Amino acid sequence: MDCKTIHDVDVRNRRVLVRVDFNVPIADGCVVDDTRIRAAAPTLRGLLARSAAVILCSHLGRPNGACVPALSLRPVAAILEDIMGRGVQFVEDCLGDAAHASAERLLPGEMLLLENTRFHAGENRDDAEMARELAELADVFVNDAFGVVHRKHASTVGVAQHLPAVAGLLLEKELEYLGRVLNRPRRPFVAILGGAKIPEKIGVIESLLERADRVLIGGGMANTFFGAQGIEVAESLVTDAAFETARALLEQAGDKLVLPTEVVIADSFCADAELKSIPVTEGVPSGWRILDIGDATVERFATHVSTARMILWNGPMGVFELPPFAAGTNAVAQLIAKSDATSIVGGGDSVAAVRQSGLAGEITHISTGGGASLEFLQGKVLPGVAALDPVH
Repeated sequence: MDCKTIHDVDVRNRRVLVRVDFNVPIADGCVVDDTRIRAAAPTLRGLLARSAAVILCSHLGRPNGACVPALSLRPVAAILEDIMGRGVQFVEDCLGDAAHASAERLLPGEMLLLENTRFHAGENRDDAEMARELAELADVFVNDAFGVVHRKHASTVGVAQHLPAVAGLLLEKELEYLGRVLNRPRRPFVAILGGAKIPEKIGVIESLLERADRVLIGGGMANTFFGAQGIEVAESLVTDAAFETARALLEQAGDKLVLPTEVVIADSFCADAELKSIPVTEGVPSGWRILDIGDATVERFATHVSTARMILWNGPMGVFELPPFAAGTNAVAQLIAKSDATSIVGGGDSVAAVRQSGLAGEITHISTGGGASLEFLQGKVLPGVAALDPVH
C-alpha cells in the first residue's frame, strides 16, 4: 500500500473523523443487513482503544441533497451500539452548529455518528466549503469506506485536503487483497465473472485477461458472447451492441476465456416457469431464455477452480433472485469454498450467495465494494485513496 494507515498516526486524545460505508438497507426504520456496519468495527475498536474521540460520517441512499427522513442514519446508531457494546451519540446534521457542538463535547473513547452526508448537495460535487466544514470537526481523517473510494466527494476526497488523512483497517485490507490480484497473483489464477451486461465489465475482462490464467464467464454476460458467435439465444438477455467487442475479446483471449457449454433455459421469466438444460451449441428455442448455467458447465468450471491457487469471483451465474435459477451461482460458491486457493469474492449477488449458503467463513476475503473493486481491478486511480497521505 502506498498510503498511510491508522498505524502511522497518533490519535490519542484527538478527534478522528472516520468516513465509513453505512449505506445499508433499511426497511420500516430498521436495518435489514448490518454487514457493512460490522465491517467497520475493527477500525473503530482500534481507534477507541487508543483513546481517540471517534466521529463517524457516511452516506445512505440517494437523497439528492435533500433531507429525506427515510434515509436518516439514526437507525444505524442503535445497531452500532449493539455491535460495539457501547453508546453511540447521534446528531441530526453533519454540518452546522449542532454538529460542531457535539464534536467539541466528545471525549476520548466516545463515538458520535453524523447524519447522512448526502442530505447536503455539496457532498456529491466535492464542494470545497462542505469539505472544509467537515474537517473542522476533527484533528485526523480516516477513510475506511472502500465502497465509495471511487467517488470524488466532499467526505472522501475534499476533507482529506485539510487533515492528516489515512486508511482504516478495512480499506487497508481491501487494497491488500485486490492489489494481489493486480500485481502478484498466486498461480494458477482463475477469475470468474458473471452479471448481466458486458459493457459494465469490458475494462475488467481486458485487465483480467492480461493477468489471469483462465477467465470463466457466466450469467447474462455469457449470452452476448454466444450471440457474437452466431448462436441463437432467443429471448435471453443480450447486448447486441457489444457483439463486436465480444468477438474481439474472444479473439484476444484464445482458450484463456472459458464460456458455459450447457445452460438452463426457461419459457418465461418467473419462478414457476418450465425449465430444462440444453447444450449451448443447440441454440435456444424461440420463446425461451437462458437463466442459469447447467451442470456440465459447473463441471467444466470445476476443473479450473480445483487447481487454482487464487480465485476472484464477481457476479452471479444466473438470475440468482429466482430460486430455480440460483443453482449455478450456489454451485460456484461451493466450488470456491472447497478450494484451497486464496479466494476473493465481490459483487452483491455473489457475496449474497456465499453468505446465504453459510460459506462466508470459507472465503479468504469478501469485498465490501462493487463499483470500487471493478474500477480498481481495471487499474484505475481511486480518488478516495489517492487523496490519502502517501507513505513517503
